[in-house]
Amino acid sequence: MIFLSSFIISFLVYMEACIFAGIFMYLFRKKKLIGFQLGMNISQVMGGMAALLTGVLLIQQFPFHFTLITIISAGTGLAVGGVFGLLFDYQTFITGLTNGMIVGLMAPMIGSVVEVPVLFLWFIHGLFFVSFLAIYFSIQRS
Repeated sequence: MIFLSSFIISFLVYMEACIFAGIFMYLFRKKKLIGFQLGMNISQVMGGMAALLTGVLLIQQFPFHFTLITIISAGTGLAVGGVFGLLFDYQTFITGLTNGMIVGLMAPMIGSVVEVPVLFLWFIHGLFFVSFLAIYFSIQRS
């Protein structure tokens, strides 16, 4: 099994945190233009992707700390989904919380069974980028 260096994984976690902060600031400026249905989808995507990326990256770096990483990734999904949900309303807040938590519970399981972690990390980062583009264009059209 190919393990990624801890520097690369730490850099990816930092980069993702900066990207999520940038997306939040962009959405904060545009929140008056976004309906609650699009807001609910945004909170689900952001909470789920934050939990998925955190869980997979951390399980690759610390493969024998499954319980702690599951708690961290579920907490990250809860926090990010909740924060993005609070931009819109309380129903969206609860949807972001639950989706982030569920994905956070599953992400370390997915990351621990991956046979080619580098390929899978490229795939989920590409999925995150495509999700961000879909959100961006949806906001522009709303």
